[in-house]
Amino acid sequence: MSTSPEKLNSSEKEKQSNNNLISWSIFIFLSLVWGSSFILIKEGMKDLSSYQVASIRIASAGLFLLPVAIKYFKTLTNQELLMIILSGILGNFAPAYLFCIAQTKIDSSTAGIINSLMPIFIIFIGKVFFDLKVSKEKYIGVSIAFIGLCALLISKSKTDSQNILYLLIATCATISHGFNANVVGKNLKDVQSLKIISVGMSILSIPCLIILFYTGFFSKISTDSQFIISTSASLFLGIFGTAIASLLYYILIKKSGSVFASLVTNVMPIVAIFWGYLSGESITINQMLCFIIIMSGIYYTRK
Repeated sequence: MSTSPEKLNSSEKEKQSNNNLISWSIFIFLSLVWGSSFILIKEGMKDLSSYQVASIRIASAGLFLLPVAIKYFKTLTNQELLMIILSGILGNFAPAYLFCIAQTKIDSSTAGIINSLMPIFIIFIGKVFFDLKVSKEKYIGVSIAFIGLCALLISKSKTDSQNILYLLIATCATISHGFNANVVGKNLKDVQSLKIISVGMSILSIPCLIILFYTGFFSKISTDSQFIISTSASLFLGIFGTAIASLLYYILIKKSGSVFASLVTNVMPIVAIFWGYLSGESITINQMLCFIIIMSGIYYTRK
């Protein structure tokens, strides 16, 4: 018994519609969760140190993914394992600590704007260190975004020159993400994304638990309301903002392609600025102009 073309087309359209709904749902979730990560860091550091917030974030993500990591661990070669650990350090471990340290002196909305430079650093680092072929539009985009970053640093240094170091620390966190994207693209492109995330995060949870022990977190545990809120914010960062969000991001890439998935980085700073405004942070005109310049540069890299 044959199926009519009309029914096949209807079935294909329904499948495409469902895929689009799933893709947009993931996109919105990632934009909200990752865009909210900077205000959650701020909330976490109300009762915890920057090192404790970052450690809880990585350790909770690693422990959450541990059952999956155990399944994949034996299937990896030594070379793959080393590259996965390097990817974990560059893509999650180092940025988590750097952003937390940076946010001891800069506001969450500024951190979100700096993080939006990730696509620019991926291209720049890819060209300089990984022999990535770069089009004319990408050169223009990188240049425009870099001007925006310099303008932001100069603007902030005029109002608070002591915090310029912490702006650079946040920039280093974004640069680390840029290196990670190129490392994965060159050395781990044939390794399943779930393996990379679960194994890397689970291994890196070990030093994070050690840091929590030596910074006195476990002896600090109490029923104090602010401690519970700060710890919960850090756990949310790890389980939802790192473990689950990373997995959904790779699903989004497979369903809708890397170009659509990468647009999440464009929406994240908008969410970060929104939360910063609600929490009482001052959003200056200069800051918004710098953000527009950076977004213009990212637009050209997408062309």
